[in-house]
Amino acid sequence: MAILAGIDEAGYGPTLGPLVVSAVAFRVPDGELNSCLWKRLSESCTSAVSSSDRRLAVADSKRLFRSKNAGSGLVLLERAALVMLAAGGRSPGTWRELLGVVSPGAVHELDDYAWYAGADRPLPLCDEVGDLGTRANALRRNFAERGVTLLGVFVEPLPEGRFNRLVRATRNKAVVLLGLVMQLIDRVLRSASDSEVRICVDRLGGRQLYREALSTALPGHELRIMEETAERSAYRLVDRSRSCDVEFAIGGEDRHFATALASVYSKYVRESYMAVFNDYWSHHLPGLRPTAGYYTDAKRWLTDASETIDRLSIDRRVLVRDR
Repeated sequence: MAILAGIDEAGYGPTLGPLVVSAVAFRVPDGELNSCLWKRLSESCTSAVSSSDRRLAVADSKRLFRSKNAGSGLVLLERAALVMLAAGGRSPGTWRELLGVVSPGAVHELDDYAWYAGADRPLPLCDEVGDLGTRANALRRNFAERGVTLLGVFVEPLPEGRFNRLVRATRNKAVVLLGLVMQLIDRVLRSASDSEVRICVDRLGGRQLYREALSTALPGHELRIMEETAERSAYRLVDRSRSCDVEFAIGGEDRHFATALASVYSKYVRESYMAVFNDYWSHHLPGLRPTAGYYTDAKRWLTDASETIDRLSIDRRVLVRDR
């Protein structure tokens, strides 16, 4: 079997809440690294979002989050994220259990933040997600019929305080994001050390050259440049046992099923963090309107919550992201 994986992020620009980067990896039959999983799993999954289609919608998280069809917002993200995990044999019942599945190290970091420490949320967050078990069974059957297995979901959440420390150290949040992507590439490779691998990453801003970062992150591999253009940068990493193709492409979440699903997990995990964040602050300031953490609304929120932040002696260097 070969490994087909995708990587994408959510929360690169906000003022509040974490940056989250995720990878999703599938085992597929040898020779199928260039196959389209939307077509291969078409009996159970679709890239379209329609109230009349019972298949699981797997698409760029922005499309699912803003969709007016078949529900909206967090419902479609949560359905895709939890059904896929259930089809892979994991059914977390709470937010902390979810983190324990996709990012075990993140759970230990929660206690560094007053608004996450000791907090939890039952899953699903939304009542409207429907029968997850029935959908997971359909997806599991489709996996078996088409020789596909979910290898793993790997998430790297970067909470506010550590985000600020890394940005101050590097003076460049794009470098911080790239570092998380390289960690995920390494996690995917370590999860299946004997397989041929293809990893599709959504292009990171305007960055076009990735050769130096890949060579530094994976020093045991020979690096070959396949393509470096305005649309796509592609590389082949070779060691003694296998090769790994890594591409960074504009619109990766629209081209590749695994990259779209990675965007879903990144957005869903970030939104779950923000749900817990808003729980904490509304408890200490009843009536405070929740925030998604993006710049304009974060300014409003910080003004509304200013006295409470001071009363609770919250260090704004841990609460508010620098960039």
